[in-house]
Amino acid sequence: MRNVVVVGGGIVGLAVAWELTRRGLDVTVLEKESHWAAHQTGHNSNVVHAGLYYKPGSFKARMSVAGNRSIVDFARQYGVPVEVCGKLVVATDEKEIPALETLAERAEANGVPAKKISPAEAREYEPEVACVAALRVESTGIIDFPGVCAALVRLLDEAGVDLRLNSPAVAIRARANGGVEVATGSDVVVADGLVNCAGLHSDRVARLAGLTPSARIVPFRGEYYELKPDRRHLVKGLIYPVPDPTLPFLGVHLTRMLDGSVHAGPNAVLALRREGYRWADFSAKDVAEVAAFPGIWRLARKYAFPTGLDEVRRSFSKKRFAASLARLVPAVTEADIVRHGSGVRAQAMRRDGSLVDDFLIETARDQVHVLNAPSPAATSALEIARHIADQVSSDS
Repeated sequence: MRNVVVVGGGIVGLAVAWELTRRGLDVTVLEKESHWAAHQTGHNSNVVHAGLYYKPGSFKARMSVAGNRSIVDFARQYGVPVEVCGKLVVATDEKEIPALETLAERAEANGVPAKKISPAEAREYEPEVACVAALRVESTGIIDFPGVCAALVRLLDEAGVDLRLNSPAVAIRARANGGVEVATGSDVVVADGLVNCAGLHSDRVARLAGLTPSARIVPFRGEYYELKPDRRHLVKGLIYPVPDPTLPFLGVHLTRMLDGSVHAGPNAVLALRREGYRWADFSAKDVAEVAAFPGIWRLARKYAFPTGLDEVRRSFSKKRFAASLARLVPAVTEADIVRHGSGVRAQAMRRDGSLVDDFLIETARDQVHVLNAPSPAATSALEIARHIADQVSSDS
């Protein structure tokens, strides 16, 4: 291949464009919004994950552990704010200790620096925390992911890459002699290859390109609060609960950001629009598409009660949200938190109702489609980019 069109201007799409450019390919990046990192990248918790949660040998495990190093190195090289501060994963009940032990075993299997510590040792890191046991993870950090994207855009611009905002992919056609044509509404881009990094719309872009993806994107909104300035002292770093091993979400947690603010969240509720950052954001088309998908009803039968109902209640109740935080830090009260915003996770789901647990990348002739890249994709972006560039190179 001589030239490639990348659809999607979030951190994964920009990282892919940069890796392909470094390998000597001509690249065009198409982003439908008026600015870069407009959706998942610009609405996440800005945490550099260590890689302890993921099944050993999986894409997520391998790429997040390597990405933890590469994204920090990139940030330091190009002047993007980053801090490797470590975090605590805390068991607040004896029943959670077996799951904490499993996390410790996964950390060891994945090569993540982590150690189990006592409640007294946990309080040396976080004086206000409540737990019966904890896991200290040293390589977790906080970073400015939109800042990483800004640095990538600068590098791509300096390299002469064709960067196009306000350019949605509205039609895609495979050429008989190889390559693709991508219509944007105002132009047609002709390229030898296509890389789909469209995030919340990745399955739709895949279908435009003639692929029948094995999973459907279902949007889940995560809502955040933050501690009021006079209560930020309650949290020194990052405090996470022991996650439910049957769910892809890590649970409501507390994160001290680079500017000293402390974010709390996110919860997880079904969004009523692919880009539904509020309950008021509603798309009849998007809701109908989800309702017609058998997987969502199979998932609902499994998780609607009580898990799903609890998440919805917490979405509408500041008191319930604060109570979730108080399990980790008892001093946090309803009066201590204010709403901060939301993000939407592009979660791939199969027809049987199972949530795709790993990164999902599918290919067709001259095409690579990233169909599931939620957290820790931002941490892993440079590693995902290398993997995709290898696939593009092998097709050349």
